[in-house]
Amino acid sequence: MCSSCNGDSAPAANGHSNGIIANGYTNGTTNGATDHTPHNPRQMPFSLPSDYLSNVSNFKIIESTLREGEQFANAFFDTDTKIRIAKALDEFGVEYIELTSPASSEQSRLDCEKICSLGLKAKILTHVRCNMQDARIAVETGVDGLDIVIGTSPQLMQHSHGKSMDYIRETALEVVQFVKSKGLEVRFSSEDSFRSDLVDLLNIYSAVDKIGVNRVGIADTIGVANPRQVYELIRTLRGCVRADIETHFHNDTGCAIANAYCALEAGATHVDTSVLGIGERNGITPLGGFVARMLVANRDYVRGKYDLTKLKVIEDLVADAVEVNIPFNNPVTGFCAFTHKAGIHAKAIIANPTTYEIINPADFGMTRYVHFTSRLTGWNAIKSRVSQLGLEMTDSQIKQCTTRIKAMADVRKLAIEDTDSIIHTFHANLSVGHGEEKPLLDDMTPEERRQFAQKEAELRLEPESKELDEVVERQNDLLATNGIDSTNGVKILNGEATAAAERRGVSTLT
Repeated sequence: MCSSCNGDSAPAANGHSNGIIANGYTNGTTNGATDHTPHNPRQMPFSLPSDYLSNVSNFKIIESTLREGEQFANAFFDTDTKIRIAKALDEFGVEYIELTSPASSEQSRLDCEKICSLGLKAKILTHVRCNMQDARIAVETGVDGLDIVIGTSPQLMQHSHGKSMDYIRETALEVVQFVKSKGLEVRFSSEDSFRSDLVDLLNIYSAVDKIGVNRVGIADTIGVANPRQVYELIRTLRGCVRADIETHFHNDTGCAIANAYCALEAGATHVDTSVLGIGERNGITPLGGFVARMLVANRDYVRGKYDLTKLKVIEDLVADAVEVNIPFNNPVTGFCAFTHKAGIHAKAIIANPTTYEIINPADFGMTRYVHFTSRLTGWNAIKSRVSQLGLEMTDSQIKQCTTRIKAMADVRKLAIEDTDSIIHTFHANLSVGHGEEKPLLDDMTPEERRQFAQKEAELRLEPESKELDEVVERQNDLLATNGIDSTNGVKILNGEATAAAERRGVSTLT
């Protein structure tokens, strides 16, 4: 086991960029190496035994930003934007890119043909309704495969297409056979699978499986499923078909990533994603969040397949195209993803990043940020910052400086520049005589100066108060050990019962 997993290594040297404190996951070195895994080599206590059906370490991504993502409320992708997104996804390493049906519009058909002609490594799919007309248009565009879909829940059969299960079965067989005759991959998927009758689903999947469909699909079209339901349905389906199993999970109830993971555990082979999870309503399984989840499951497998450093580029590209901001809590690329604020966290992170990070930000070309501008700041974070600024202070001086920063943070919100100014000024004041010190911040109002003085005084008293509390606790313990009640204890401490105390063997009480 490596020393840094044990927390035995020395704190790594810190790099700094744009206010980010950047420690690498290191092997006891200070070169910021990024090869190190944050996982303990031993099996974690909550890990389940491996399942022979599990594909957690053997899956493929069908990236649907250019199909499902086009259904996002803000989405309008012109041809050039589609090409940029397709190329970015290909560079990331997704196995499939799914496009809007060429039957949707003439521009969709032309865009489909254009992307097919780019010569990307990823296979190009298009998503079509389960009818021969859509299929005939799609096979002429140059795609590598068709994803065929039709609603199978009572709600969709009655209020959407109005077809019976017998009709669905016969049409599915016809379309699948047609696509196969063209030498293309073909997937058949039910829509609204988790509100569909299980017997109906298994019957139709078995029928298309017998004629050689490449994949069957399960779609949680309205985001109603939970992980346990997903596991049970996929496990049941896995026992009925030989084909691969593709999954498509909407995020209306926040379960999309968990559902995708459980589907793979149960034997699914393919997961549909979109960048930032954009899609109909709340969208589907987000590419970044899904990859982060799978990285924790098998870091080497995920890093070997995908260029994770491209994730932020893709998300920035799509966010700009649909005019949204990346959420602050977005996995990996969100503003707060690798931000550490509490003093206890900051101390541990500086010593060994694995203490409070399950993902190494360097895997994604990202850096962490140890927050040092708040009332929660710990002196270890300030010590790290002092080192970054090229200053020299003793631990005692750094603790005094931290007290002032915390006091100032109780008075006003501090920016990085403010904290750096306090550190620089405090350091400069160490070499001047009493009464010649410069104010820590030049722009403080008289009221802020008053509040700062008050807060600083309160914080300075905290260690003394804690020390006195500890003394009282030790005294009370000694009194109790010798059978002395609190009233007599006070008399002893005041010198009013010294003789009695000595007779009881507690003359050293004070």
